[in-house]
Amino acid sequence: MAKVEIRAESCKSCLYCIKFCPKNVLEVGEQVNNKGYQYVTVIRASECVGCLSCAVICPEVAIEIYE
Repeated sequence: MAKVEIRAESCKSCLYCIKFCPKNVLEVGEQVNNKGYQYVTVIRASECVGCLSCAVICPEVAIEIYE
């Protein structure tokens, strides 16, 4: 199982990571970061396959995946 780490303060809520995740592991959270964006959160961490799609597509480099 891979571990997904999202730096909330870097997220600009572009939603690319959500669109490209093959396992629907991510969603927009209810919290807002200091820039005023509702940042993405992990909702089904146990289903992450570590494909790195979210990390690669993120324009803000706000996502890291650990094995």
